[in-house]
Amino acid sequence: MSLDRLIENCKANDTKAQSELYTLFSSTLFSLCLKYSRSYAEAEDNLQDAFITIFKKINQYKNKGSFEGWIKRITINTALQRYRKQSGVFSIIKEEDIADETITEEDENQVSLHYLLKIIQELPDQYRLVFNLYVLDGYSHQDIAEALKINTGTSKSNLARARQILRTKIKAYKMGLQSQS
Repeated sequence: MSLDRLIENCKANDTKAQSELYTLFSSTLFSLCLKYSRSYAEAEDNLQDAFITIFKKINQYKNKGSFEGWIKRITINTALQRYRKQSGVFSIIKEEDIADETITEEDENQVSLHYLLKIIQELPDQYRLVFNLYVLDGYSHQDIAEALKINTGTSKSNLARARQILRTKIKAYKMGLQSQS
């Protein structure tokens, strides 16, 4: 069945079509949920909540633009809403207090993807969310500020702090590898 037909059947509340759509996109969206969640269990909850929202709002999708992009945006917003409900507070760090350190390709190439994802997931929530939105999903600081209800300076400083923490962890990891050699 074509994606367009599948979407139309979902709009008609066809549970078989909904199950097919879930099967088609659940692994992609779960990977996205993992980036924005504190744990595997929270990612599972976010995925379920995202699909509930997708099926509730599927009539709003007008076949303009990418359907996958549309459901990814819903999934990210679902994870962000859960975070805002749970915490509601972002720490504010002045930009001038943080050196603008970046993670280079050299750093990324010397650690496994599994380790890199693990340390990203260990970041404090506000840093992890901004890092993922900016670096991994290509959002602008303005878009992040609007989504998280913070100012753009806070978004920039949280990104800088996330990068600083990741750089420190990568350096410690590489030092541990060198000492084992």
